[in-house]
Amino acid sequence: MRLLSVSTALVCLALFSGVNAEEKMSMSDADKAMYAEMLENNPADMDVVEGKELFNALTSQAVYGQMLGVKEKDLPSYIAGFPRFVKPAGKVVTLSQTLQMAAALGAKSVPKLESKEMLQMTAYLKSLANDQTTNIDVKANKQMQEMMKLGQEVFEERRGGRGLSCNSCHSPDVIGQRLRMQPLPDLGSKVNASAGTWPAYRMTKSETTLLDKRFQQCMDNALLAKIPLGSREMVALEVYITNKTKGNPSQIPGLKR
Repeated sequence: MRLLSVSTALVCLALFSGVNAEEKMSMSDADKAMYAEMLENNPADMDVVEGKELFNALTSQAVYGQMLGVKEKDLPSYIAGFPRFVKPAGKVVTLSQTLQMAAALGAKSVPKLESKEMLQMTAYLKSLANDQTTNIDVKANKQMQEMMKLGQEVFEERRGGRGLSCNSCHSPDVIGQRLRMQPLPDLGSKVNASAGTWPAYRMTKSETTLLDKRFQQCMDNALLAKIPLGSREMVALEVYITNKTKGNPSQIPGLKR
C-alpha cells in the first residue's frame, strides 16, 4: 500500500473515516478496546435522546410533516432523502435548515446551525430514518440537478496556497493510500456511508459531529477557508457526497475514529 507524498499528507485529512478492519491495523490496543466499548455504548446516543426532547419542545412530528407536505407516517423515508428541494423553502435545504423553518413557523427562537441544540435535534431526526436506505434523488427537479452539479464543482475545486480540493484525498486513484497511518476511505462504500453514518461520535474529538461540520473540520486541516454552514456551496457539497452512498442503510448515530 503506497503512502501519500509528504507535502500532501501534511495538509489533507481523510474525510469520513469509518473504523473498518483495515483501519484497526493502525489503532493502538487501547483505541481498539475503546472502540469496541463504544460500539455497545455510543456516547452520541445521549445527543439523540436530548435531541428528541428539544424537538418535541419545538414542534411535533405531525406539525413538522405538515410543514413539509408529508404525512407523519412517511417522515422516515422522506428524511432519508435529504438534502432535498423543499417547496416552502423554495430551495434545496439540509435537514438542519428545516428545523430552522419549523422554529420560525412556530414563532420560536431559531437555533443557529452551529449550535449544540441543532446538532442534537438533527441527530434525532436522522435517527428516525434508521430503518431506511438513503434515497436522495439528484434528478428529481431542476434545483437538485443544479445543486448536484455545483456540489461536484465544490468537491473538485482546488483552493488555498497548496491548491488542494476534497478530491485530492478522495479521488479513486488515492483511495487506500495512507495519510498519518490512516487509509483514505472510499466515500461511496457502505462502511463510510456519509448520509447513513453521520452525525457520528468522533473518538479523536470526543464529540458528536454533523456531516457539514465534518466538512469544515477537513477544510481546516487542509488549510482551506471554511465554507459557511447553510451556504449554497455547503448544501451542494452535502448533496454530492450523499449521492455517493445512495442505497446504503442509515445507522445513526455513527462512530468514527
